[in-house]
This record gives sequence, C-alpha cells and structure tokens, in this order.
Amino acid sequence: MMTVDVLLFSVLQDLAGCESIRLELSGDAPTLREVMEALIARVPEIEVWREKCLLAKNLEYASLDTVVGENDEIAVMPPVQGG
Repeated sequence: MMTVDVLLFSVLQDLAGCESIRLELSGDAPTLREVMEALIARVPEIEVWREKCLLAKNLEYASLDTVVGENDEIAVMPPVQGG
C-alpha cells in the first residue's frame, strides 16, 4: 500500500466537503489515473469533473500516466472560473 495526499480546489472541495483527502493506493507503480479512480470511488460526485480537471504532482502539472510515489502531494483542479 502507498499513501498520497490529494489537494482539492474550488467546486471539488464543495463536493468532497474538505480541502484534501489522503488515499491509499495498491500496486508497485500507481499512476494519476489510479489516483483519480480512487478519488472518485471515495467521492462519486467528482466523476462529472474527471475529464475537465488539471492534475499536478508535487507542484508540477502532470498527465494521467504519471507514476506517483509514497507521500507525493497530488493536486486536482477544475477549470478556472471567472466572472
């Protein structure tokens, strides 16, 4: 098992009811795709945002195929909104 912290922003915080979630991932080399799957399993309401979000690993933008490591900090950000 591996643990990662997932920071949520904007509407994702509202849906989850918190600013961050700690997830446990299985496997030797999980990717951000697996992080998103685990996040959606925990907060199903986030599913509608899956394809629209930007992802970052340790403060750098990353793709769904990016491998994550123990204690990495993952950020999930919906599109920027303005008015």
